[in-house]
Amino acid sequence: MSGLHDCRKAFTDTLVALAQADPRIVAVVNDSVGSSNLKEFKKRFPDRLVNVGIAEQNMVGVSAGLANGGLIPFVCGASCFLTGRAMEQVKVDLGYSRSNVKLCGMSSGVGYGELGPTHHSIEDLAWTRAIANMTVIVPADPIETAAAMRAAAAYEGPVFLRLSRMPVPDLLPPDYAFEIGRARRMRAGSDVTLIANGTMLCRAMEAASLLEADGIRAAVVNMPTVRPLDREAVLQAAVAGPIVTIEEHTVVGGLGGAVAEVVVQSHPVRMRILGFPAEFAPTGSPAFLFEHFGLTAEGIRKAAAQLVEETAHVAREAHSSR
Repeated sequence: MSGLHDCRKAFTDTLVALAQADPRIVAVVNDSVGSSNLKEFKKRFPDRLVNVGIAEQNMVGVSAGLANGGLIPFVCGASCFLTGRAMEQVKVDLGYSRSNVKLCGMSSGVGYGELGPTHHSIEDLAWTRAIANMTVIVPADPIETAAAMRAAAAYEGPVFLRLSRMPVPDLLPPDYAFEIGRARRMRAGSDVTLIANGTMLCRAMEAASLLEADGIRAAVVNMPTVRPLDREAVLQAAVAGPIVTIEEHTVVGGLGGAVAEVVVQSHPVRMRILGFPAEFAPTGSPAFLFEHFGLTAEGIRKAAAQLVEETAHVAREAHSSR
């Protein structure tokens, strides 16, 4: 892990490159040119940036109209407002209508931590994952952000890209080939599998190193696409043993829920779903909130080690009762 980088720069650089290559690419914002890091896009393509003001429902409706006219809108706004305020339009104008719109939920999770529960966006995966025809992607680093954006631009249909404002290390190789619906094994292991995405992938990788020092071999799987989920990757993990999911999201309805749905129906194993509890998280910095809710490398290590021990205990009990 070499240095920390803001995924928003990769987002901007890629959007500019896409717009240079394809005149159909436009950006639509809700008075968020600065926070969406779109100043360079506005400078380069002033006639291809639509600012609707603080009117998220209208923003999604406008983007659907632009898509109907043959353009490819990238709709950028704080994820808490882009999804929470405009969910009916996202459902009807994009999902039901299969509009070719790319929703870019900026500063997702607890990126706006100090602004409190009104700005935490820890339900957006559950909301968007439930909408038919919606593809949901959570990139883990700048390399995956750029690759996911190129894949989203080439994909015909609505996409929700969940983007963070928090710096993260580069985890994926420069030649990384992103594919919608496909997971990537980051580390081999046979005792437990850590499945993560977004800002939690680097923490899962750190936790795996800590577990190795404990004598526990933890595999790490990057699951950037929450819908459609890579069922084969989940089943491979379930066959190997217990699973821990880690996400910057509530434990209800996000990555953990998606993985659990596959596991319980196809190959039941013991699981832990790590994330924010089903309650309003308090006000505080992202670092404070991650520490408070155990979303750190050490917190993941403890949860995984406990799960491995519980799994072994159940196996011993079952063996002794024969």
